[in-house]
Amino acid sequence: MKEPDRPGAGNRARGIRNGLRQIREKQYEITGLYKNMFVMGTDIGSATSKCVILDESKTIRGRGLAPGGAGTEGPQSAAGAALAEARISRAEIARAVATGYGRNIAEGRDETLSELSCHAFGAHELFPNARTVVDIGGQDAKILRVSAEGRLESFVMNDKCAAGTGRFLENISRVLDVRIEDMAAFARLSEERIDISSTCAVFAESEIVSQLARGASRNDVLGAVFRSVAARAASLAKRLGVVPEAIMTGGVAKNDGVREALEEELGVDISVSPLAQYAGALGAAVYALRGMRR
Repeated sequence: MKEPDRPGAGNRARGIRNGLRQIREKQYEITGLYKNMFVMGTDIGSATSKCVILDESKTIRGRGLAPGGAGTEGPQSAAGAALAEARISRAEIARAVATGYGRNIAEGRDETLSELSCHAFGAHELFPNARTVVDIGGQDAKILRVSAEGRLESFVMNDKCAAGTGRFLENISRVLDVRIEDMAAFARLSEERIDISSTCAVFAESEIVSQLARGASRNDVLGAVFRSVAARAASLAKRLGVVPEAIMTGGVAKNDGVREALEEELGVDISVSPLAQYAGALGAAVYALRGMRR
């Protein structure tokens, strides 16, 4: 039989964590170890886990990415990879902040912060002039308005349907037997424009199969898929209003086909960093560093 939760157990646990954090911060202050301080940001998403370690100057010392989100070995694997790259131990992390779907069950966290705020902070670090952030992840799409200081001002999001997300692209890659990293190259070879009218992921996949059965080429179908994903993101962005500089974060940002289709839909250039998938984890680490300096 499961032992019933004791009243106030959660508050006591948080009190202990806060007490330990305060002791650790005092030790850093007394010994001057801020000169070699490291903080960790972990973004536990629906499909992948990302981790970034920063030093006191906000230089990235380590990063890690692993498949699997909450309830998997993904967060531990991502953290392990980041620690290995930074060549430090977990005990040398002064403060750790978790974000993403699994943030509330992240091991070793000192604090949590919403993924929206973390992506805003991370986007600002990658592109200081960013004002509009398009974040397309594994199972949702978000458009953020970011202030000049990197704070979240407003947002719109769609987490009700898989169409227009990374999960949808993964499913299509299996249907077409094309690696995700090769999809954009095939789409650029498209010779005939076709469209996907279905707004539901399940029906869209059925429509794609029907298009192939009618003789549509794989290249033309991929072009249609990218336009479909971009149209959904553009619809959200137009509701919020697009203010330059516009950037993309999240795993789908690595897909040039989606980015190019989105640029066409919105009529603006969209910047993408090689670290786009780490934006949430980077933002969490930045927030952790700010917490140490408060």
